[in-house]
Amino acid sequence: MSVRDVVFPEGRRALYELHRYSPAVRSDGLLFVSGQVGSRDDGSPEPDFEAQVRLAFDNLQATLRAAGCTLDDIIDVTSFHTDPERQFETVLKVKDEMFPQPPYPSWTAIGVNWLAVSPR
Repeated sequence: MSVRDVVFPEGRRALYELHRYSPAVRSDGLLFVSGQVGSRDDGSPEPDFEAQVRLAFDNLQATLRAAGCTLDDIIDVTSFHTDPERQFETVLKVKDEMFPQPPYPSWTAIGVNWLAVSPR
């Protein structure tokens, strides 16, 4: 059986402990990263949508950095969208800034009607 190593980004441990999940788990040379949202350090959401998407990527990068990784190490991305028709272009714009050149990670975008968020 492989050993699992939990990775915590700086300043976010209490948020993850509150919701009882690991931000990332390293096992057998792979890193599995939990969903990242555009929440501030206190768990409150960023009100401006584009800033929220950027903050989600910042939170992702902090988690990757804590594991010794970067966006270049990402193989697959799954994103969840509560209002895809209105949000997709903004998400695509920021995603293209984060992954500006090939090889791009695979990407699955899913429209949903609810996402868990941290309480204020």
